[in-house]
Amino acid sequence: MSVLPSGEQWMVQAGGYAATVVSVGGGLRGLTYDGRPLLLGYGEDEPAHAGIGQQLFPWPNRISDGKYTFQGVDQQLALTEPTGQNAIHGLTRWANWERLDDGTDPAVVEVGYRLHGQPGYPHQLDLRLGYRLDDGLTVTATATNIGASDAPYGYGTHPYLSVGRLIDECVLEFHANEWLEVSPERMTPIGLLPVDGSPYDFRDGRAIGKLDIDNAFTGLGGGSWSVTLTDPDSGTKAVLTSDTPWLQLYTGAAIGRTALAVEPMTCPPNAFITGQDLIVLKPGESHTTTLRVSA
Repeated sequence: MSVLPSGEQWMVQAGGYAATVVSVGGGLRGLTYDGRPLLLGYGEDEPAHAGIGQQLFPWPNRISDGKYTFQGVDQQLALTEPTGQNAIHGLTRWANWERLDDGTDPAVVEVGYRLHGQPGYPHQLDLRLGYRLDDGLTVTATATNIGASDAPYGYGTHPYLSVGRLIDECVLEFHANEWLEVSPERMTPIGLLPVDGSPYDFRDGRAIGKLDIDNAFTGLGGGSWSVTLTDPDSGTKAVLTSDTPWLQLYTGAAIGRTALAVEPMTCPPNAFITGQDLIVLKPGESHTTTLRVSA
């Protein structure tokens, strides 16, 4: 019996929304509203590519050279982005997650994964993802430190907003105060710059055009923030909201600019190195992050 590249498939439906959660990475293989895509998906007979719908534990984005020091101990992670010599997007994207709920609610899927200590990350975490549909999709991500020592932690996710056409023709609106400049070769952080007066000022909403974006943003206003992608002809929208202090946008060159990656992040790239907005989970402590996608 063959196994699908994305593993088991769990569908949820409610209020005109339909989504598919998969066991590989606990990821999201697609989300539609009244049959039109809100998030870019991929086929059940193919693995996730370009990060589509993947969940990023216990760090989002990149760690340069995979090297960091935590509480006086040097660590070396596997370089999972060899071209940039980076450790990228955590440790659980290709792990097999298990369904935790009983399947009686057609609008809910809950999955979990126990992350054991390994070279470069000698910590134990219980990870939980809850997917719930009503008048949108709410995703709740929780990590609990079940080990005996403090654990550095960050979370992110990698959905691509879609309104069914090239993003060059779409209107983007979001509010941020600063953007993170990175080196073009390795995407290594250089420093924060003001959004005001930069090419990345979309506070009033405007067409993306040919602009390439693969940068993190912060100063999102505190509390909840949103990113809206709009089809200028039909007026249809895809909206992502979250509560994280950081956001990564990527205009999707790897997928032909057919959708816009909107990646909530609890910390910026290299947080394990710099400590910036790094969460430290003490034994028994948990951290929860929420995001929502709607039409």
